[in-house]
Amino acid sequence: MFSRRTFTTAGLALAGGIAGARVVANAAEDAPKRFEIMKTDEEWKKILTKEQYYVLREHGTERAGTSPLDKVYEPGVYNCAACDLPLYTSDTKFDSGTGWPSFWKPIDGAVGDSVDKSFFTTRTEIHCRRCGGHLGHVFEDGPAPTGLRYCMNGVSLKFVPKAASGT
Repeated sequence: MFSRRTFTTAGLALAGGIAGARVVANAAEDAPKRFEIMKTDEEWKKILTKEQYYVLREHGTERAGTSPLDKVYEPGVYNCAACDLPLYTSDTKFDSGTGWPSFWKPIDGAVGDSVDKSFFTTRTEIHCRRCGGHLGHVFEDGPAPTGLRYCMNGVSLKFVPKAASGT
């Protein structure tokens, strides 16, 4: 027999999937996560562009092929656009042909992950471990040595060329 909570959760899951929203499987996952850098929505809106806010804070996705960072292959580091934490190095970047900047490995300890149950599927969402900003998703169709493809929204990243990054 369905409880009201189970029925409500199932209804929200269906509605969330249809709308493309993130769906939470249970109340424990619904609790706000704590990150090293925490800001109010208004504080984030003051420091991010509308598109950055949409992607980083509302878990949106930029249109494929719109990020100039997709075709940047010079030496450097890709930082979080919200908190400036170094996330990926250029030596792990590759052309995935997807229209988004892709990497086969993040910098150790730079990112976290969570379950994303939107769009009628389950994916692994990648976020900045310091501020929680949504970066993109990871897939198991990348190159060696990891076999992973970290497909990132370019608007969530800031490229720092090697001369400026000191790496």
